Amino acid sequence: MTYTEERAKPGSEDGKRLFTPAGKPKRRPDAIADLMKDFIRSQGLQPGDRLPQERDLMDRFKAAKGTVREAMKALETQGLIFTRSGPGGGAFVAAPSARHAMELLSTHFFFNPPTLSNIYAIRKALEPEVAASLSGRVSAQQLALLERTIRLYDHPPVDPDEQYRQRVAELDFHSQLAQFCPNPLLGFLCGLMHNLLRDLPLARQIYADPAPSSREEGLSYQYRLMAALKDGRTEDARAIAAEHMAFAEAYMLARAGAIG
Repeated sequence: MTYTEERAKPGSEDGKRLFTPAGKPKRRPDAIADLMKDFIRSQGLQPGDRLPQERDLMDRFKAAKGTVREAMKALETQGLIFTRSGPGGGAFVAAPSARHAMELLSTHFFFNPPTLSNIYAIRKALEPEVAASLSGRVSAQQLALLERTIRLYDHPPVDPDEQYRQRVAELDFHSQLAQFCPNPLLGFLCGLMHNLLRDLPLARQIYADPAPSSREEGLSYQYRLMAALKDGRTEDARAIAAEHMAFAEAYMLARAGAIG
């Protein structure tokens, strides 16, 4: 996609340039929302800090009340601000959560969801690197959390409901590793893949399928991975995670074919 520079409308901050997709100028509220983000950065505002009053924002950005309110609503949807009514109320800077960002990104695929192969192509590439980055760096508290998660599925399920919960918990194990990842972007991308997989109708069918699952094999990979992480065996951690992802993809595709 090519981009062109578009000068901000007269009266906006110092004639600031806005970058927009070629042929698709930004809507005025979206442009004001971008300027508000720049204002938050330039003023060094932190989560919990109050934004100026609505009238002050209108004057600063030379924008109508409706435009400012629409821009504020956009920032609230993005999780960057929150509003509070009553005494001491107003608009405040928020700390956007990774979960909220993933939910917003997931809607991009609402009508055209990725395939299992799409998701596992990313998982096979990235999850071994998450494992390698954590080698020798997981704390005792983090290991304890991983062990508590494993205990949710280290035994045969008593009914289909428990089986489904166990399958989701197996994925939670990998989401926890992604959260521990020292590279926040790498961890976020892996977490996004997990969210897409949780939301994928075909994956949910497989998780609810009463056929025997891959629980025992998955447990073996996860116990081996935890040992490698604890011992600081970086290449072993990478290799185990790669083997696990290849096994998981083969299992999921096989079950999809059986269901399909």
